[in-house]
Amino acid sequence: MLLREAIGIALRSIRSQKLKSFFSLIGVLIGVTFLIAVVSIVQGMNRYMVDRFANTLVGANTFELRQRPSIVTGNVPDAVWLGWQRRPRINYRDAAYVRARVRTPAIFANFCQDRVAIRYGTRVAKDIDLVGTEENYFRIRNYTISAGRSFSDQETRSGRPVLVVGSELAGKLLPGIDPIGKTVGIGGLPYRIIGVVEKQGTLFGLSLDKFAVMPFSAPGRRLICPINVLDALIVQTGDPALMKAAMNEAEAVMRSRRQLSPWQEDNFHLQTAEGALATWEKISRILFVALPGLVAISLVVGGIVIMNIMLMAVSERTREIGIRKALGARRGDILAQFVVEAATLSGAGAMLGIGLGLVLALAVKTLTPLPAAVAPWSVGAGVALGIIVGVAAGVYPASRASRLDPITALRAE
Repeated sequence: MLLREAIGIALRSIRSQKLKSFFSLIGVLIGVTFLIAVVSIVQGMNRYMVDRFANTLVGANTFELRQRPSIVTGNVPDAVWLGWQRRPRINYRDAAYVRARVRTPAIFANFCQDRVAIRYGTRVAKDIDLVGTEENYFRIRNYTISAGRSFSDQETRSGRPVLVVGSELAGKLLPGIDPIGKTVGIGGLPYRIIGVVEKQGTLFGLSLDKFAVMPFSAPGRRLICPINVLDALIVQTGDPALMKAAMNEAEAVMRSRRQLSPWQEDNFHLQTAEGALATWEKISRILFVALPGLVAISLVVGGIVIMNIMLMAVSERTREIGIRKALGARRGDILAQFVVEAATLSGAGAMLGIGLGLVLALAVKTLTPLPAAVAPWSVGAGVALGIIVGVAAGVYPASRASRLDPITALRAE
């Protein structure tokens, strides 16, 4: 029997028994849907975590010299926390020492940050991220100035009270007003707005545009950092290889400056985007390890249902099998008919599952900030699994059908 003919017979059988066919393929449908949807969401999360989470919090090809990690996930023992707290803070002299001795081409920015309230007239914006830094910070964070300008190196050295603000802060504090040149109050000190950063969007639903950036040496720095102390020295290089080299140099320089013996641990921290992603990568690996097992459960259930349906089909169509054998159908023809019918049934479930999985991935992409990305291999895997399950489930019923005695089959009612 030609494969095309066998598939045609199988499709006619499925169409004639729509409800039974649907219930028989629902297990495969659920399994393949789960495969496509989960892989798409995890792939999207991977991209989101790299492009938005890690690169927004730390930066591409960037590391930070800190007293302790600023991004901590999972449970940290109290003893570790206490050890971090006892470390000496990063100060101006540490930052200058590292800058002077890191030979790898890089740009640097001193950095302090805390939440403050900013006032303009009777309006007050609370919980605003106030950053004290240098002009390189805008380049490191890849900020585009949509209005006005950023502050200069001279303004940083002289500690001028100037401010570059995020677009949401500008809109909330000065609605309908051009913010450039306006004076706002921070901790009772006047600051002149000189620039507005282009809209950054959100991260996990939280706005990235409620911030203000000032020179780290400006008078308001007392609100975010103690005198002579930094939260971090930010270092950015041109590519990952240079970043690794700069990190090794910075570590060696700091260990030398703090006179640490070879057996002593670092009493500072070098934070990278990879560190921020470490916990998510563990979760991602767990999901991908667990995924085959979860999909397999649905497919096994689907295969068992298909096998039972096909066994019922053999019983219901015994007379038909007898007629076909009497007209010259060989055992291989009968075997092929039922195996192809089972594979077609399962394949139809897989195709519906792929379609439903793609719809779910699109819904996630549309309704959430996650850029759900459909992996082509998952679609191919869904089709292959559907056919394999159908063939495996159809072999036994097909074998029973092919072994029927034509005389006995013709006598069946």
